[in-house]
Amino acid sequence: MHNVILIIIMALVTMFTRFLPFIVFKKNTPPFVKYLGQVLPTAIIGMLVVYCLKDIELLKYPFAIKEIIAVILVIVLQAKTRNSIISILCGTLIYMIM
Repeated sequence: MHNVILIIIMALVTMFTRFLPFIVFKKNTPPFVKYLGQVLPTAIIGMLVVYCLKDIELLKYPFAIKEIIAVILVIVLQAKTRNSIISILCGTLIYMIM
C-alpha cells in the first residue's frame, strides 16, 4: 500500500509540473517562454547525443562501429521522414540488435 501511495503522489507532482505552465499562462505566453519552447528540445537532444557518445573509443576494437552506424541511421531517417520517434526508435533498435 505504501508503494501505491508513493506512485500516486509522484504521478500527481509530475502532472502538476507539466500542467503548471498551461495554468499560469492561459492567455498570454511571454516571449521568453515561447523562445525556450523552441530551442530547448533541440538543445536537450544535443546534450543527450553528446552524453551517449562521450565514452566511445574510436581507436580500440570494435572502433565504435555500432555507434557510428546507429547515428548515421538516425540522421538519414530524420532527414527522410522528419519523424523523431521513428528515427530514434530505429537507431536504438539497430544499436541494441548489433
